[in-house]
Amino acid sequence: MAGLSRYAQRELLDHINGSSFTAPTNRYVALFTAAAECSGTGYARELCNSWTAASDADPSVSSNSAIIDFGTGNADWGTLTRFAIYDASTGGNLLWDITALTASKVINTGDPVSFPVGDLDLTLD
Repeated sequence: MAGLSRYAQRELLDHINGSSFTAPTNRYVALFTAAAECSGTGYARELCNSWTAASDADPSVSSNSAIIDFGTGNADWGTLTRFAIYDASTGGNLLWDITALTASKVINTGDPVSFPVGDLDLTLD
């Protein structure tokens, strides 16, 4: 199980120890094949700033609270197996480490790629 990236862990610990931390303005979901981040024609990280807040019932889980729609692949993207969250649409800091999807999915030209509300979970252990 993945979780906070080393960058996010360091920022959180520094924040707890009194250093200020400015939360990222935006969060982008990135999709990965077994080898690397997708790079096919039409692929781009997708902005998703809507995540559920932790609750007393389950303080260690947050899920996407809006549909994450990557549109339609304009080329073969390969087999999607994982996702991650960054603070930028390209480059940037890895916030949530690369996490396995529940099921892999082959994306060919013309295939739509989206995640319904509640489909991506961020879980701390």
